[in-house]
Amino acid sequence: MKEWQVILLPIAKKQLSAITDLRVRQNISKRIDRLRYNPDTQGKLLADDLEGYRSLRAVEQRYRIIYKIEASNVIVTVVALGIRKDGDKADVYALAKKLARLGLLDSE
Repeated sequence: MKEWQVILLPIAKKQLSAITDLRVRQNISKRIDRLRYNPDTQGKLLADDLEGYRSLRAVEQRYRIIYKIEASNVIVTVVALGIRKDGDKADVYALAKKLARLGLLDSE
């Protein structure tokens, strides 16, 4: 089984460290670690502004981890993570779309 390198962009690291509940943070970290194996079979493909990215549920379906796969380099890049709050400006998808429009999801 091929092991992938998992990279967290600075914004994703900041989002993870901002989670005050240690158990939630550890659960998300474990879920991110599992992306090292078969990341292409985990999560769901996203569309529209986030086409090319995948979303993975964590912590009882409340949190989402948004990542991109670079198969040629065997790299998984976690670009954003946070709580799913549909319709809220703090929703992780709304934030990721904003970052994508600003061109901040593809930089390391």
